[in-house]
Amino acid sequence: MDQKDIEMFRTRLNQMLDDILRKGEETIEDMTDSPESYADPADRATAESDRSFTLRLRDRERKLIKKIQAALQRIDNGTFGECESCGEEIGVARLKARPVTTLCIHCKSRQEEEEQVRGD
Repeated sequence: MDQKDIEMFRTRLNQMLDDILRKGEETIEDMTDSPESYADPADRATAESDRSFTLRLRDRERKLIKKIQAALQRIDNGTFGECESCGEEIGVARLKARPVTTLCIHCKSRQEEEEQVRGD
């Protein structure tokens, strides 16, 4: 992978990180700025369901932040794009689809097959 690709991934990962952090801040503002009270229990249930869904999304994004930070660290130490399992280069197309990935497509496929066999 050439330096141009590396810088493109660094920019993309930083943008992903900024977007997640911005959404998190917006969620906090929305939840603290709107002390809503609902007369109708159905409206309250809908609002609570929406809030719960939003919090689950933010929790998933929190986990993604760690993966993004790890990918940026791999860029810094020169191991970005190397499969952690076999050491081969991860294809640029795969990295474009999932820039936080640590496994090449072959190792990921093997991992998923093993998980199916174990029932994970």
